[in-house]
Amino acid sequence: MKRYLKVYSSFIGLIILLFASCKITRPYQKPAIDMEGLYREHVAADTVTIANLHWKEMFTDTLLQKLIADGIQRNLDLKAAYSRIHQSQAYFEQSKMAFFPSLNGDASVIGTGSSNQNALKSVIPYQSQAELTTSWEADLWGKLSSAKRANLASLLQAEANARAVQTAVVANIATNYYRLLALDDQLLLTQQSVKNWQTTVDIMKKLKTADVVTGAAVVQSESSKFAVAVTIPDLMQSIRETENGLNLLLGRVPGPIERSKFDQIHSLSLLQTGVPVQLLANRPDVQAAELNFKNAFELSNVARTYFYPSLTISASGGYSSYSNFFGPGSWISSLTAGLTQPIFNRGTNKTRLKVALEQQQQAVLSFQNAVLVAGQEVSNAMYSYQKASEKKITRTSQLENLEKSVQYTQALVRYGSANYTEVLTAQQSFLAAQLGQVNDQLQQVQATVSLYRALGGGWK
Repeated sequence: MKRYLKVYSSFIGLIILLFASCKITRPYQKPAIDMEGLYREHVAADTVTIANLHWKEMFTDTLLQKLIADGIQRNLDLKAAYSRIHQSQAYFEQSKMAFFPSLNGDASVIGTGSSNQNALKSVIPYQSQAELTTSWEADLWGKLSSAKRANLASLLQAEANARAVQTAVVANIATNYYRLLALDDQLLLTQQSVKNWQTTVDIMKKLKTADVVTGAAVVQSESSKFAVAVTIPDLMQSIRETENGLNLLLGRVPGPIERSKFDQIHSLSLLQTGVPVQLLANRPDVQAAELNFKNAFELSNVARTYFYPSLTISASGGYSSYSNFFGPGSWISSLTAGLTQPIFNRGTNKTRLKVALEQQQQAVLSFQNAVLVAGQEVSNAMYSYQKASEKKITRTSQLENLEKSVQYTQALVRYGSANYTEVLTAQQSFLAAQLGQVNDQLQQVQATVSLYRALGGGWK
């Protein structure tokens, strides 16, 4: 037996020396990507980026912080992402075990019936056997190593995808929370406007009694009041739906959301984006896209190794007896080393490699698209924030003038110096501007959230 082991060891060593100099698999290289002008007109002055801020530093509202913390713990999409990590971890651990030999045990009893006519009874001779077999494949061409690296990339991709889900959860909770506060403000403004309209209706009724205005003025003012009042149910429905949407993000049943006031929210005035190349380190979806390419790259290496012979070493040992397991018998053993070279397998290997290379190319395109989408989102968020800031300045001036217009027309109509339509127009315009101001503030705050997410913030 020792002589056989020495012969096989020499044979295996010779095979390994012959093939060791042959390098079939290719070293991994990151896909090239042009980051120039990714943020369009916006050019970063330095590498400081708000993506490095923890979400508690970004969102200082304590009630919002509590909601985000609950969302990270309870969100169902995030839990599913963690489950996918565990699955990838299992595949990776399995790929590491491929370097070790397999071991199988077998026990069998084989019996054949025969008749002994002289003794008028049946004799059943049988053979019992117990055997252990082991098999090991040498990683001559790097197939097992490439498969392990592919599974590691898949594991890291699953982790990056989980971080991407967390950034989305954080951003969506913040976006819906701010929208809820804005709707609260708009509801209060609308309810106050209904009260103001009722005051106008009362004034018109008094002026009609004094023959200053006609009945048309009273009817028109009441109609305008009802036109404002009819929007209240829609606002309340939007509030309810936004609350329910937030609860879904939190993994909870529908219910009320504890929240602050919209005028207590302060958005960041200095939104540092950093340089575009930082997206590769901060955005989890971009990282996941690159790791997807790495997985496809290593799988193409695996496909290349199928064109070359595989070396498998098998050994077995056991005990065989013709009576029972404990009766007299003999020990049996074998050692086999074999090379398997594909000659003709109906194009399977060529197809496998061609598909792997195409999947690798698809992964490159997906990575490039992920980077472009990231740049688009950063550019859109920055521009939205800038335009909202500009609108807020103009809106402030508009509100100041409309408020004066309402006051002047209400004062003049009491003395019959102004037409009632001027009062109606002034009040309608003033309410619309107030609601618009809330939307401007909401746009600015949500642009801040969008930029934070677009830069890859929220998962650290």
